[in-house]
Amino acid sequence: MSAQTHHGSRPGAARPTPTLEDLATAAGVSRSTASRAINGGSRVSPEAKAAVDAAVISLGYSPNRAARSLVTRRTSSIALVINEPDARVMMDPFFAAVITGVTEALRETDMQLVLLMSRAGGDPSRTVRYLRGGHVDGAIVVSHHKTDGWTEELAASGLPTVFIGRPWDTGLGIHYVDVDSFEGARQAALHLAATGRRRLATITGPLDMTAAADRLEGWRAGLKDAGLPARPEEPGDFTAAGGTEAAARLLARDGGIDGIFAASDLMARGAITALQAAGRTVPGDVAVVGFDDHLSGPGELPLTTVNQPTVDMAAQAGRLLLADIENPGAGREPLIFPARLVVRASTEPAAG
Repeated sequence: MSAQTHHGSRPGAARPTPTLEDLATAAGVSRSTASRAINGGSRVSPEAKAAVDAAVISLGYSPNRAARSLVTRRTSSIALVINEPDARVMMDPFFAAVITGVTEALRETDMQLVLLMSRAGGDPSRTVRYLRGGHVDGAIVVSHHKTDGWTEELAASGLPTVFIGRPWDTGLGIHYVDVDSFEGARQAALHLAATGRRRLATITGPLDMTAAADRLEGWRAGLKDAGLPARPEEPGDFTAAGGTEAAARLLARDGGIDGIFAASDLMARGAITALQAAGRTVPGDVAVVGFDDHLSGPGELPLTTVNQPTVDMAAQAGRLLLADIENPGAGREPLIFPARLVVRASTEPAAG
């Protein structure tokens, strides 16, 4: 017996991977019919499709993804684009919730998720070139900044795209999912006023993002509705460190502040750190409201916040994108989730 023959008949040798020809033979159909059957069933009789499906199971056949993409002109991949540095993405629970939601939407599909994150000082056009290069079937964009220029380029490319958060230019036909940030911030202002606070301030997010801009406008509207004057506004960056620094600046400007609305929970936590370092109690001296409803932990002061159902929003964005891939160009209205204020211990009413 030759060494080659002995090797080929060795017990436990790996079973050869079935080919498309093997599949066609097992199903009793032509190779072209088998190919069409596993790539959508176009122009295949129900009987032939059933025979191919049975053969796929019996042989353990797995289609070659590269060959399949040549037939379907699909990659079976979608991109999740997050235009933030890696460190920020890993530290902010908002992005973990986004990934969880998108993954949930893809769970029952063959789609693979490709995560694209920007690098510090990187060139956003590289990401756009990748998206337009035929590597993915569609994209979900989150944490969009005004200067990115992605809305125009992606709209022009024809690539199915869904934004989580309103894009700056809504007239280009980009589909998006959002929460009513304006109304959430307005509710935050009215709530602080209802607890007896009168010297209110806010820490904004980056104002080149629609979420931060909408929350600032809602905050201002809430102050007006409550009959309170415009108060100090300090810029932040949606991080805890940014919230700490902004709160310290607010206290330097007005030591009598008795209520703060931070445009994210991380900034609210940072603000509490600064207040405590300055000898202020929360909520005794200063009430604090955040936005997101993503933070909780043992020993932490329960934070009053505006609930943003990020997992549900991301899952809906994923479903919208799948629908856009199957039916390109279909007009769809934006999906806006309502704002909901969740009252907790950080805004107990002021004494007296």
